[in-house]
Amino acid sequence: MSLSHSVTSLKGVGDKVAEKLLRLGITTIQDLLFHLPTRYQDKTRITPIGELINGQEALIVGHIDYSEIKFGRKRSLLCYLSDGTGNIMLRFFHFSSIERMGLLQGTKVCCFAEARFGFNSLEMVHPEFRCLHESDTVEIESKLTPIYPTTEGLNQKTLSKLCKQALQILEKTKLSENFPPQINYTHEFPDLTEAIQYIHNPPGNALLEQLKQFEHSSQLRLIFEELVAHQLSLLKLRNEQQKEVAPTFPKNEMVLPLFLSQLPFSLTNAQQRVIDEVRGDFSRPYPMMRLLQGDVGSGKTVVAAIAALFASKAGYQSAIMAPTELLAEQHFQTMKAWFAPLSIKVIFLSGRMTTKQKKLTLEAIAKENSSVIVGTHALFQKDVVFQKLGFVVIDEQHKFGVHQRLALKEKGVQAGFYPHQLIMTATPIPRTLAMTAYADLNYSIIDELPPGREPVTTVVIPDQRRIDVIQRVEQACKSGKQAYWVCPLIDESEVLQCQAAEETVKQLRLELPDLKIALVHGRLKAEEKQLAMEQFKQGEYQLLVATTVIEVGVNVPNASLMIIENAERMGLAQLHQLRGRVGRGATQSFCVLLYKTPISDTSHQRLSCMRDNHDGFVIAEKDLQIRGPGELMGTKQTGALNLKIANIVRDQKMIPAVQQASQIIIEQFPDFADLLVQRWLGEKVSYSNV
Repeated sequence: MSLSHSVTSLKGVGDKVAEKLLRLGITTIQDLLFHLPTRYQDKTRITPIGELINGQEALIVGHIDYSEIKFGRKRSLLCYLSDGTGNIMLRFFHFSSIERMGLLQGTKVCCFAEARFGFNSLEMVHPEFRCLHESDTVEIESKLTPIYPTTEGLNQKTLSKLCKQALQILEKTKLSENFPPQINYTHEFPDLTEAIQYIHNPPGNALLEQLKQFEHSSQLRLIFEELVAHQLSLLKLRNEQQKEVAPTFPKNEMVLPLFLSQLPFSLTNAQQRVIDEVRGDFSRPYPMMRLLQGDVGSGKTVVAAIAALFASKAGYQSAIMAPTELLAEQHFQTMKAWFAPLSIKVIFLSGRMTTKQKKLTLEAIAKENSSVIVGTHALFQKDVVFQKLGFVVIDEQHKFGVHQRLALKEKGVQAGFYPHQLIMTATPIPRTLAMTAYADLNYSIIDELPPGREPVTTVVIPDQRRIDVIQRVEQACKSGKQAYWVCPLIDESEVLQCQAAEETVKQLRLELPDLKIALVHGRLKAEEKQLAMEQFKQGEYQLLVATTVIEVGVNVPNASLMIIENAERMGLAQLHQLRGRVGRGATQSFCVLLYKTPISDTSHQRLSCMRDNHDGFVIAEKDLQIRGPGELMGTKQTGALNLKIANIVRDQKMIPAVQQASQIIIEQFPDFADLLVQRWLGEKVSYSNV
């Protein structure tokens, strides 16, 4: 039997088990070998109860001194165990009558679990246990016990048995080394087969702490290889993209000064630099793929508009896709005002249009060859046919999946070429993540805010001081300023969020009868939202109560105070985006993070980070540590960062060496590149070709 054989050739794998393994991406015996443990349990020795410390996983043996059933919020079985060195309580919430009768006073028990502090002493909750006869010898393991990622209906015991079968097959064969010898030699990596065997089956004397920190040489070998495989997949994607044909936009030296002369502001040096980079991309015959990062308020929209201007003057359409109706509407109004003096038509496409409106809009898109089309995800639907799409902007890219981005790109192929793409985000991406997750893109950074902007002062206040906060809002509004009140993120349900916003408006109108208060949430009609925002912007309302629908794109310079309720429930990226709605004028602005006690350690870290930092990249680094790369990038659903053993935050020190090794492989050993990508990403690599 070879490593390429199906897992169904293993003992115990029928159709049902095979289906569950498929959910984990396991179809072959080799896949099983690369389904790697996330941690280990040490069942190789018995720990005296008196030596246990809080948080320690351990195997213990003792006698039950006393057992009882307690009735509280939950019925539980409590067993008090001792071994002469100390005592511990075993707690079971789910137990059968047979288990209850087996755990009686005097019974000798061997159990394994994490010891942790309970009400009065250390306890183990639902430990693995065996009841023993007095004369029984306790059997201990000779190796550490690997714990694997699993799925519903597939337990550790089954996975462990299957991995042992795979390892037995590996003893008779060998995994192909797909690293050039100089890479293994330079980094002093162990043999691949040896590394796999060790990781699945570490000896009892292995350093558990070293394995826990992923610092063993066998782990480092596989971490490095996995990161190289991901880097290669993206470099291959970049090379493929450079074989695609894109239109070139000739430089028009007259049009830019004309456009800039009617703007009420001047470009910053950083904006000028990015525009030059984009113009360079437009002069090449393959598609621009550029990621534009810029903190909230740094002026990414005008850069996108200028790029669309170049496309339009070359006779091509531009599509600008925003994640929300509100942001799309604002982009439409802004672009319309900017492009009107240049006689460039701006078209708006929304999923909420009437059938008649949509029909007329689709007809315009199909025939207006130099227009700028602004919309939401409605832009990449099947019935949208562009006349001559040459340039695509994806705003707030983390809100869209990779599939959606590539679907819009495919729209340009209808005209026989691929459009240029500019992908924008106001959620700063840590350099480590950008280098790893977006190696297929060039990236630009607007690292300069417009002159006159003051950093927003952020304070963290418990909900018990809500009255003080309401008084602060009243003072600010009566002094001529405006304020936002962002409602709690109660639930992912838009309905519940809107209900919460409506309730908050009622309460605030009672507390602040002299203020004019508007309401914006996701279930309002597009026209109602736009009207409320426009009236707020014009100063007709002093306080705007909103859900997180205002997270991106809202620009009201006179709004200098923001209250965010239930801030402890929100992620750092979202808090940073919301805070960016204030501080857009020349006066000092404030953001109040209201939280309900008690809060978790993670929430405390988030709020402290927001209070102490204004730099979006510092906040992004912290967000990466807390949430992980997949969630931060919005790529979980694509498999792009579904790593088996590597961790971008923990292993970021490897990235420069990974890039160097990847370049050597793709230039000198292209066959190795394909094999490595297939081994680590398998079918998941197909996301790049959607």
